Amino acid sequence: MTVPQPLGIHATRYQDNHLAVEFEREVAYLDGTPMKLTYKAYSLLAFLVRHPGELVPRDTLLASVWGYTPEIRTRTLDVHIRRLRKSLGHYGTTYIETIFGVGYRFQPSHASARQNNAVASSLTLSAVVEEKPQWKMAGSPAY
Repeated sequence: MTVPQPLGIHATRYQDNHLAVEFEREVAYLDGTPMKLTYKAYSLLAFLVRHPGELVPRDTLLASVWGYTPEIRTRTLDVHIRRLRKSLGHYGTTYIETIFGVGYRFQPSHASARQNNAVASSLTLSAVVEEKPQWKMAGSPAY
């Protein structure tokens, strides 16, 4: 398993199995298809992608992407995260993790692993549900 290295502020490109972001061209691709993102949605995605695995506080995102000071209370970040997740399709909640009351985290290394684990878990669960348990009580004849 390859662990992605932090990108740093001056990286020119991010890519994993499903998502690619070209920072200089300000464009993102999902499974090879260009994503239709607003400027703010792209800025939010780019900021999160440049800080993989890091818990980014709400105040930091609001200051860096919108230029807001900590005194300003707004739900715009939540709305943009929701729209960004929608743009990321079924990868949305896998890539962008919510840490309630604190902020958000971009999870590149778990994007495909979580999808595979979810499928494996559902297969395991269905196999367990379909099995009929055989119980033997003390003193009863064997089946």
